[in-house]
Formats: sequence, structure tokens, C-alpha cells
Amino acid sequence: MVKNNPGEPYSRVSSEEAFEMQQQTDSIIIDVRNQDEYEMGHVKDSIWIPVDEIVQRFNELPESGNLLFICAVGARSGLAAEYASSLGIDSKRLFNIEDGTPTWIEKGLPSSTGNS
Repeated sequence: MVKNNPGEPYSRVSSEEAFEMQQQTDSIIIDVRNQDEYEMGHVKDSIWIPVDEIVQRFNELPESGNLLFICAVGARSGLAAEYASSLGIDSKRLFNIEDGTPTWIEKGLPSSTGNS
């Protein structure tokens, strides 16, 4: 169930909800972890932009559709969503996958390793 917490410029979703959004709507997942974490395992077809580079690489974020940020446990992805909001992206487009990549992979959702 999509959750909105007061004061957060994004909605929280689970891995399963994010997967459904990815399948049914114009949504892209952005992995904001470090390179070594990303290469060990990530959401298939995600975009990799480390949280510390979100501001500098803002132009790489899709201009339309939902942006679903993911990290390991939901902290860095929440921060990335806050950065995106502060740069002018509509809060309705911003989501934090709060249970993280390890949970995504444990649940058997589509994932890859390495740089692909």
C-alpha cells in the first residue's frame, strides 16, 4: 500500500508495489547505492545514479513518468527523492522503495549483477 508521511515530498512503496508500477505504468527505478553494491545485484533495467550524484546528474532523470528510488534499506533512496523534489520534480512522481534492493532480490523480482 502506497504510504505518504507528513513532511516527505514522496510516497513510500514496497518492492512488490514498485514492481507492479514498473510493469503497468511509465515508471523507472533509480538505484542510488554505491558502485560495488550495484554490481553485486540490482533491479533489472534500473538506472544507476549514486545518491551523492543526483544533483549533478539531474538531467539524466526522465522528464516524465514515476521515479522510484531504491537503495539498501530506504534511507539513501528517501534522500535522493528529497533532492529530486528540491530540484523541482513534482512530488506525485517521486517514490521511495522502502524495503530496498536486498528484499527485492530475496523476493525473486527481476534483478541483474555487474554493469547490466
